[in-house]
Amino acid sequence: MIRTANDETILLQHDTNLPRPYSLGFRVQGSKGIWMDVNRSIYIESQSPKPHQWEDAKTWLDKYDHPLWEKYGSDAAGAGHGGMDWFVINAFIESVKRKTNTPQDVYDAVTWSAITPLSEKSIQQNGASVDFPDFTNGQWKQGRILLQ
Repeated sequence: MIRTANDETILLQHDTNLPRPYSLGFRVQGSKGIWMDVNRSIYIESQSPKPHQWEDAKTWLDKYDHPLWEKYGSDAAGAGHGGMDWFVINAFIESVKRKTNTPQDVYDAVTWSAITPLSEKSIQQNGASVDFPDFTNGQWKQGRILLQ
């Protein structure tokens, strides 16, 4: 469990050991709805046909899918992680070619890398909360950090 500076909660799970079918297990949930890729379902308060019942997400995904999937979906097919690997690598290569900031920067990389050792520290302390280092010294509050 991660509590953000804005007091939001993130549940992050990473499991490569249990014997089960592969799934990214994505779930996006807010105060008005939820989408899950495992059951390919969605529920949107006041918009889904039946209260408290899942509906097939296909209609929503077809209507609101990002235009990049429509344009590059066939290129991304089979690239790993449902095609996302292609988009991540392509965005990185395009930003390098254009000499612009990459979508993920060194701060993103070190933050992602810190999750495992911080989780291990929390486990060693019987699940106690562990402070997350601010590698940007507060600059994250002003938005994207540009490297010089």
